[in-house]
Amino acid sequence: MPRSPGRRAVLLSTAGLLMGATGCAATSRRATGPSESASPPGPAASSPPAPLPATTAWRPNRDDVEPDVKLRAVQVVEAIGAWPAGQGGADAAKRRLVALGAAPSLLDRAGPMRPAAPEAALQVIEAQYGGILADTASVMVAYRQWTPGHDGGTTVEVLLDRARPRWEVTELRPGRPGPAAVPVPSRARQVLDHPRIGLPPAAEADVRSGHIRPTALRALLDLAGTYRIDVTVLSSGHPLYVFGTDRLSDHPPGRAFDVWRIDGHPVVDRATSRRLIESFMRDAAAAGSYNVGGPLRPSGGATPNQFFTDDTHHDHVHVGFAG
Repeated sequence: MPRSPGRRAVLLSTAGLLMGATGCAATSRRATGPSESASPPGPAASSPPAPLPATTAWRPNRDDVEPDVKLRAVQVVEAIGAWPAGQGGADAAKRRLVALGAAPSLLDRAGPMRPAAPEAALQVIEAQYGGILADTASVMVAYRQWTPGHDGGTTVEVLLDRARPRWEVTELRPGRPGPAAVPVPSRARQVLDHPRIGLPPAAEADVRSGHIRPTALRALLDLAGTYRIDVTVLSSGHPLYVFGTDRLSDHPPGRAFDVWRIDGHPVVDRATSRRLIESFMRDAAAAGSYNVGGPLRPSGGATPNQFFTDDTHHDHVHVGFAG
């Protein structure tokens, strides 16, 4: 998120989210000599494809600012990115959007949200504000998606305008992380392998690509020495600009990360200890962040704007770096 005031995938607790690949039994033949012929092989035995994992509909937290905005964004993502067998075509997807009261033309911007597959399951990990103003909003929806034989997902920025009776989704901007670096940088590998850092698919791909700056990677590792961290977004899927301004965000260049859950406690939830959040924010600053935002503003700071708070940051802690 901003330079100025203005969650390896997240570990899902639902059992059975790992898919098995379709297997095929090999047919064996014994070697034959010149005076004998081989019997023709029988048909290869194959097992049926493993069923896609069961998923749950995402719901906003009771303490969210404008929870219906997030719900609206997520419902559109779920309608586009999940379908039962036989319902994968564009016409069926557009009918699902129309049933939500959303524009069917949104499908034209779905990109990686619509892999070529006979069926798909989608689990939203978290929906976080990229910005919330009086009449416009940005929601970053981080999700995991399964199709037969494949496990993927990304983070999509969903833009909305205030309308009646509900906010209207106006645009989709799916994150498109770059390819994995060869080799993956050592510090990036440490972040990917760390058991106390949860990354959704797009953020994991960002780290694997080598795009995330060493300052941010070092801070993640430092903070993971004290806290369990669930990241929402690093670079892919984040707005290019600080929402509602013409100032470039630190996220697209790989100089920031957002955390939606600390030690298993959602930042947005008012039941989460304010002391825990403040401690995390102060430790983020000590790890080198010049710009730490969250649902509260700790006192002090190396600069007047090192800590900040606003409605956009009520649901996460932003940790940004100058380089």
